[in-house]
Amino acid sequence: MESIERFTALTSLICETARATMLWNLLDGKAYTAGELALAAGLSPQSASNHLNKLTDAGLLRVEKQGKHRYYCFDRPEVAYAIEALANLIPAKTIVKPTDHLVNGDMRYARTCYDHLAGKIAVDITQALIRQKLLRTADDAYVVTAKGENWFSDLGIGLKDLQLQKRHFAKPCLDWSERRHHLSGALGAALLDKMLALHWLRRKPHERTVVLTAKGEEALDRLGIDIIKKGGCSI
Repeated sequence: MESIERFTALTSLICETARATMLWNLLDGKAYTAGELALAAGLSPQSASNHLNKLTDAGLLRVEKQGKHRYYCFDRPEVAYAIEALANLIPAKTIVKPTDHLVNGDMRYARTCYDHLAGKIAVDITQALIRQKLLRTADDAYVVTAKGENWFSDLGIGLKDLQLQKRHFAKPCLDWSERRHHLSGALGAALLDKMLALHWLRRKPHERTVVLTAKGEEALDRLGIDIIKKGGCSI
């Protein structure tokens, strides 16, 4: 099949309303049963299974069996990045951004983008790491500086193991709500895991939204990042 035919087949598969809804729900990085995804998309279990089979056959999703249950998740991180990237096609003027009312706990402030952090906080962290010369940009990637190696090591993140993974190490990901880049790839995933483990962030149940804790505020303040102030946001 020619590349254009493959591309049109893939985009047609992704952009069908029910399948797009299920793919969007999978962006929180969790695996879901067909029943859970059917509920999210407003489908019957049989209809959801048909859609999920198409997504699985196309290599976008994979199925993991555990006991009597079958769980669906993205086949690889690149699928999640592509789904999130599609949101950047939403015209900026149609995204309501009342920045004076942006609060901690808002999806646009901090959320998961599959396995890494997204939203305003993610963009601010990335910019702070560059400003502090812990990261630098190079082509379509971020490079950890010598100073950055020490910073990540002190945080308990081993860079060598991350660099051995068969995926992008530190990649810019365009944030659909901020229209600026945040950190993704193996390093972005490791940083999110560490922030959750250190209780800088707390997940909201059944949502992609994450909440910045008091410990997280202190850590970000040390990086020179403006944080939420009593229900408002320093922009």
